[in-house]
Amino acid sequence: MNQIVVEDQVSVTIGDDQIPCATSGSNEIDSDGLEFVVKNGLAKIQESSLEDFIIRTSFFSGMGQNSGLAKKTKIVAIHKNLNSSWSGKARAQSFQVFSKAVADKCGGDANVKYAWYGAASDEISDIVMHGFSWCLKADGNRDCSRHSISLSPAKFSFDSVLSSEVDENGLGLLLLCRVILGKQEVVTADSNQFHPSSPEFDSSVDDLSAPRKYIVWSPYMNSHILPCYIISFEAPYLRGKKDFQAATDTKSERNSWKPVVSCCSQLVLKQDHVYSFGLQQLALQD
Repeated sequence: MNQIVVEDQVSVTIGDDQIPCATSGSNEIDSDGLEFVVKNGLAKIQESSLEDFIIRTSFFSGMGQNSGLAKKTKIVAIHKNLNSSWSGKARAQSFQVFSKAVADKCGGDANVKYAWYGAASDEISDIVMHGFSWCLKADGNRDCSRHSISLSPAKFSFDSVLSSEVDENGLGLLLLCRVILGKQEVVTADSNQFHPSSPEFDSSVDDLSAPRKYIVWSPYMNSHILPCYIISFEAPYLRGKKDFQAATDTKSERNSWKPVVSCCSQLVLKQDHVYSFGLQQLALQD
């Protein structure tokens, strides 16, 4: 038997014959216009599969109160990262080693969660092929270094959608990653911190009670983050991204979520059950 572990609330056990196999013939290699998909041998997830259902539910539920924009957003394809290259296998094995190490340090729980990462298609391609990089292309084609990687919790896919860049056809990419969070500390937006403040902490967040950002420091970006799925989506409204973001009050949007998050932290509601199944852990345990 395999088990889909659902964070916080539900653990759903299903038979082996019900779990889509990423190495089976049903997950054919299909580029969908993405050259790096073919180069890396990524497996396309069937639309009728359980994996596809959970990821789509997570993606659109994470649009939050932006229901109008959700209707204008379309998932074109979902591909699974099989980590079939030698470097991919090494990164996957490293993730398992560090998961165990952090779990041992934190009393048995490595606090592994799923999170979204949005960026330009070229960067997503480089991450899948080579891992996360210290260098980041800045405005004016200048290279700059970064001290951390910021990801969005499963409930807030829209934050990463806004961080992505779409092409002239409105096509963008997101990564759905597993992230080792361990023990977290709060880091403010104006902080100059570039590593954990002490060995006690493993990662950071913007808010411990209702995080909108998971922050993984650069020294751990390729050991504590494992890209699992690549979501190709259409969002034509992001073609004028700067104008769109200027018109979107993200601070106001964040505040509008606080009552919802507060309520969810106190009550186990039917909506939480849907979130737990549709937004959270997709890890298949053998």
